[in-house]
Amino acid sequence: MKKASSIPITKIQRASKLFSTGAKVGVNYLKYYGDKITKTEEDAREKLNKNNAEDIYDSLKDLKGSPLKVAQMLSMEKSILPRAYVEKFSLAQFSVPPLSEALVLKTFKKSFGKFPSEIYEKFDVKAYNAASIGQVHKAEREGKKLAVKIQYPGVSDSIKSDLALLKPFVIRMFKMKGKTSDEYFFEVQDKLLEETDYILEVKQSQEIVDACSHIPNIAFPNYYPELSSKQIITMDWMKGIHLSEYTNSNPAQETSNKIGQALWDFFMFQIHNLKKVHADPHPGNFLISEDHTLIALDFGCMKTIPLSFYTPYFELARVDTLADKKLFEEKMFELEILSNDDSKEEYKFFSGMFHEMLSIFTQPFHVETFDFSDPKFFGSIAEFSERYAKNTELRSYNASRGSKHFIYMNRTFFGLYNLMFDLKAKDIKINNFMNL
Repeated sequence: MKKASSIPITKIQRASKLFSTGAKVGVNYLKYYGDKITKTEEDAREKLNKNNAEDIYDSLKDLKGSPLKVAQMLSMEKSILPRAYVEKFSLAQFSVPPLSEALVLKTFKKSFGKFPSEIYEKFDVKAYNAASIGQVHKAEREGKKLAVKIQYPGVSDSIKSDLALLKPFVIRMFKMKGKTSDEYFFEVQDKLLEETDYILEVKQSQEIVDACSHIPNIAFPNYYPELSSKQIITMDWMKGIHLSEYTNSNPAQETSNKIGQALWDFFMFQIHNLKKVHADPHPGNFLISEDHTLIALDFGCMKTIPLSFYTPYFELARVDTLADKKLFEEKMFELEILSNDDSKEEYKFFSGMFHEMLSIFTQPFHVETFDFSDPKFFGSIAEFSERYAKNTELRSYNASRGSKHFIYMNRTFFGLYNLMFDLKAKDIKINNFMNL
């Protein structure tokens, strides 16, 4: 894989990169219109999506930072984006061209004030893996094997300008309108800024380790604040394979169930007991050890859940709330999904759409144990998403609805559901976290 000897840092450099990508996408559309003459619409569209996904990802991987992080977030929306985008953007999770060795040393020295050789007894300048915001290196000190995460240069400084450039594209993709789109973008911007503060990440990581270490079949690395800075994190090296590698290895059902229960308990304990959650549940943030223990990593993206949101959010997951029209709509107003400004048509449309969606999406909370390997459950989610993605009535309304807290809560559950499905986890005890 080609290494990056430099990263576009200035606003002009980064804007130029995105604009040149836009030009390539324009050319792809011209080819698409030509292909429609000689090919079926389906084949022409598939080729367009593939070409656009490749060109967009190639640009984002060079920019790194927030554009690549947005791609990573979108790759988890398997029921929204075309398959070509999901496959390409998912590379942002843990397979990005790393910094060159020279740039690694320069970045480390600038951030920490010392070269790695002055801190660690051993330090591999070749990155072990690279993701959207930083890359990981192996090191040793005082007999301990360590993982050292180094943040890409300029990432934090470019977040606001990058999101301003990406905003029109995302608004068109998700048909967002009005002031709600600003609230959503500020929520994402604030979270991305938090993710680039590695001092905060170490603090959050230690809090989660202290609070969740008692959960069976899950492990965490130790973190070393004295060997960390705003752009450097030093933690224990954890041996294991990424969860996606594990699920592709045809594991035993019993083992997958054990890991699935640990994963579910971990998230439910955080949400219900801590009112805070690891809001970045993609395969690259979880390892499976040789003894089939789940290892949780990377606590840069933590979402605090205010009670004003938590209470109605989980009340909507109850069967009796879904069955009570008045109570259901009351919670919809509390969560800002419905508004007094809605027309009768909008009120009826979104009440019906969200009732159907929640009736599907909250099924795990209606039973004591749930089978996350059931393709019917995920098929119904995909069918619902595909149907409404093509709905012409929805396009005429303001589809950006709901509290800003939905962004990371929904991201958490979509990611968690996908991981549970990939594990093919069965007989998961939904409320097991209450007994921990």
